[in-house]
Amino acid sequence: MSKKECIAMLLAGGQGSRLGALTSNVAKPAVSFGGKFRIIDFALSNCANSGINTVGVLTQYRPYLLHSYIGTGEAWNLDERGGGVAILPPFATQTGGAWYEGTADAVTQNLGYIEQNDPEYVLILSGDQLYRMDYSDMLATHKANNADLTIAVMPVPWEEASRFGILTADPDGRITKFSEKPKKPDSNLASMGIYIFNADLLVNTLREDANDQNSSHDFGGDIIPKLLADGKRLFTYKFEGFWRDVGTISSYHETSMDLLGPNPAFDIFSTDFPIMSNASTRPPAFVGKDGTIDDCLVANGCQVYGTVKHSILSTDAYVGERATVIDSVLLPGAVVKDGANVVRAILGENSVVEENVSVGSVDTTKDTAVIGNDVVVGKGEN
Repeated sequence: MSKKECIAMLLAGGQGSRLGALTSNVAKPAVSFGGKFRIIDFALSNCANSGINTVGVLTQYRPYLLHSYIGTGEAWNLDERGGGVAILPPFATQTGGAWYEGTADAVTQNLGYIEQNDPEYVLILSGDQLYRMDYSDMLATHKANNADLTIAVMPVPWEEASRFGILTADPDGRITKFSEKPKKPDSNLASMGIYIFNADLLVNTLREDANDQNSSHDFGGDIIPKLLADGKRLFTYKFEGFWRDVGTISSYHETSMDLLGPNPAFDIFSTDFPIMSNASTRPPAFVGKDGTIDDCLVANGCQVYGTVKHSILSTDAYVGERATVIDSVLLPGAVVKDGANVVRAILGENSVVEENVSVGSVDTTKDTAVIGNDVVVGKGEN
């Protein structure tokens, strides 16, 4: 196989346990978002738009939906000969097999895939973040700095810096210190978990790490500190666009609401750097004679006979007569039957709210209501 300049390794095996009912039977990167997308669409689209056509997707937790959704990669123009998408779940060898034990271990177990493609550089990504980034610009910065490793960083509010892995850099952007969730941060540059390595260095470092019994085999916890201690050239790539890790129910709901309004925080309609998806082909949305929609995203296949305000209706969602949906997200196939009332809630895929049942509350001091995938909510159950 011909040598490639850069390939991507996309970490998509996370459970996303803080998303609760939404990830009870699907991996976090497979969770629906924005009406017609799934979270992994953003990283795959970024790869395609950045000219990176060889992507290894490392899966683990409940991967079936993710595997079938990604398919050949055609939806993201990632199905060309000599490249494309490869699904890389844990596998057994003559010496046994094991689940991925950390972010670095997941890549270590797939060093054969990297060596088969023989790239100069390897891009490490998370499959559970929402953002739009041109990785080719990050790669150009990496080469211009003659870096061994480049880490994408984003300035965060100082009061939130202790929640992140924080990088301290000199005026040239060279990293001098890395602190994992420091109590008293001396920088507000948060690691985005997006890395570009020189391929040879990555392979050698991961092989050494695999033999270290004291390592947790994590990029942030082990690999970055080791490379810093070894005096390698680590640089930052500063990103200042929209970036969210929708790791909790509250952040998922808040980020979904950020897509609405006349000037949304994240423009999913951009054609310059489009977000692509493998959404199924469905008929146009239908609004009944008494149906009303105000400030909403409504995907194909939806049917609206009631009132929907400031909400997202994903593919094939249904809102019955006299029903009301406000400040909510209905995932694919969710049904709100006649007379039901849904406020500040997230309804999982194929969930059902029965007739005249109320879910959620206008009280913003209360948590966002969540109904899991395939759950039916009747009277007395909300």
